[in-house]
Amino acid sequence: MAQAWTIASAQKALQEGEVSAIDLVSNAFSEIEREEGEGSRTFIRTFKNNAITQAAASDALRKMKVPQGPLAGIPLSVKDLFDLQGEVTTAGSKSLAKSMSAAKDAKVIENLRAAGAIFLGHTNMTEFAYSGLGINPHHGTPLNVWDRRIGRVPGGSSSGAAISVAENMAIAALGSDTGGSIRIPAAFNRLYGFKPSLDRHSMDGIFPLSSSLDTIGPIARSIECCRILDHVMAGLPVPIPNIRPLAGMRFAILETIALDGLDVEVAGGFVRALEKISQAGARLERVKIDAINRFTDIAALGSLVGAEAWHLHRDLIKQEEANFDPRVASRIKAAQSISAADYIEMLALRKDMQDRTHQATRNYDAVLLPSVAVIPPELKPLLSSDEAYSETNLKVLRNTAIGNILGVPAATLPVGGADTAPVGLMVMGEMGQDAHVQDIAQSIDQLLKAN
Repeated sequence: MAQAWTIASAQKALQEGEVSAIDLVSNAFSEIEREEGEGSRTFIRTFKNNAITQAAASDALRKMKVPQGPLAGIPLSVKDLFDLQGEVTTAGSKSLAKSMSAAKDAKVIENLRAAGAIFLGHTNMTEFAYSGLGINPHHGTPLNVWDRRIGRVPGGSSSGAAISVAENMAIAALGSDTGGSIRIPAAFNRLYGFKPSLDRHSMDGIFPLSSSLDTIGPIARSIECCRILDHVMAGLPVPIPNIRPLAGMRFAILETIALDGLDVEVAGGFVRALEKISQAGARLERVKIDAINRFTDIAALGSLVGAEAWHLHRDLIKQEEANFDPRVASRIKAAQSISAADYIEMLALRKDMQDRTHQATRNYDAVLLPSVAVIPPELKPLLSSDEAYSETNLKVLRNTAIGNILGVPAATLPVGGADTAPVGLMVMGEMGQDAHVQDIAQSIDQLLKAN
């Protein structure tokens, strides 16, 4: 099995001549193409010839000691929402199979390419990114890395993105997060994920789901990997991490909604992480924020995502519904009854939730909560029951969606050991404080790893 690289460890090995970019790309494709592996369900399409050509060019420049960018020679996977010049973007759907190839790279792809990144292929996903489970009836569903005997969902919608990293098919992955689609699969597969503040990254060349909530970001094997990719995607220099002791820091433990009905394994992992953070000298304060209940008020009016998805897809559904995932089509169509007045009210409720929550949390270093309320559910029962699918999807999305409604940055990091069910700890900050959230998450991660 290929080595589990981080960006930093791969960069060091490249610089010291221990490995070449062609080695990294070749090893990634060995995993992707392994017959008994998950590659055929993880990738919708691959760009092998281009990747090898880019790797050879990177190796040649390194041999000539020509300066390269911070991602030179690093192979990445890309969710099937990101335009890459000359490739078709289908958002995990058969309904877009006949679409034209992209005329140019998405803006964030352009930034990553300029930094030297090598793109391996488009990864599988929930069709149109509209579910937190990661199930795709068109291309198959890659299995979670945990408990393969039973077979559990990978988390979604960035399912292939997470599995590509967890199975060493890529060093890191690009995903999207409208309701948790980066953080859920990262948490479900013992990985790190980062959802940025709303509008941090250009959405040019990204297939949309909800214009009010869409964000894009990384899934990787470390917070530092996430930091590097996040800053390069934004066209910013990568800062030196400001890792500080947790002693004296003040964290809010969000009680409203976020702690309801947790699986035993999730509750246990969360409590153990909090105990270690407290023992390091941080102040933990349990807070109830009434404004978070706006989340359920919005849901009572319908769905903000649904309303915007219906606007986007209504013509395509009329023409191509036979080529849609029936569950995705039915969820989108259910929003056609949402009135303009209800949509405007949802936006107003969201603004109120953002303003009042900020007033309650602004003096804390971060807000902590479980990334997902449940452990990865079994796949088979969800394939056979629409009711189980819908109920489980809502549970899985519940905690992460809070951050999307607020528009704030949030990181997930794995807690617990390799012999336990995967559990994620979410570190949530204030709008625009992305680097601060990354610093706090890395400080907590170092503490948890040391204990």
